[in-house]
Amino acid sequence: MAKKTIETLTVTERTATGKGPNRRLRVQEIIPGVYYDQHGANRLFQVAYLPFSKLYKKVGTTQVFNLSIGGGDPLPSLVWRIKNDPVRTMPKHLDFFGVDLDKELSVFVHFSLVGDSVGVKLGGILNLFREGLELTCKPLDIPEHIEIDITDLDINQSISIADLELPEGVKFDYDENFALVSISERTTEEDEETEEMDAEVEEEETEAEE
Repeated sequence: MAKKTIETLTVTERTATGKGPNRRLRVQEIIPGVYYDQHGANRLFQVAYLPFSKLYKKVGTTQVFNLSIGGGDPLPSLVWRIKNDPVRTMPKHLDFFGVDLDKELSVFVHFSLVGDSVGVKLGGILNLFREGLELTCKPLDIPEHIEIDITDLDINQSISIADLELPEGVKFDYDENFALVSISERTTEEDEETEEMDAEVEEEETEAEE
């Protein structure tokens, strides 16, 4: 297995707290945040939006990065929580969690569906029962996503936990086996709703042309 490249994010120590100082930071496109270590201690930091957004595109919430606070020693970390702003693109607050690269942890990893289901091509409906699963592994072994190939999935078939193959050193946090995705038959009612929607769209397009 190729060795992973670990990204680095350098942030500034934050001393002022409260709504007022944090609001002034956001006006400057700086995000306030907290770093939590494994022993419950925390350190306040602030980081410019642009470097954080570049890092987040690469690591998401599953890939380890090195956090340097005020130019200090690198701290292996994960993006733990992001508090989003209801209006602006820039987050309101960040939480990072420090990890021990030699110890296993549990982390939620999203699914990535691959392929075009044969069942959907035949008119079936794709049902995704979960967005992802909790996995246990060492931090550097966390996969970016859990890949599910639905290419051969036909109508009235499903894919369960037992059907998935995980990378070496990674395991599920579940004892039971359950369905993750399936293809079901389209009902008459759903066909009628689809036809009604298509008719409405066609009618709107006709009115727009007139």
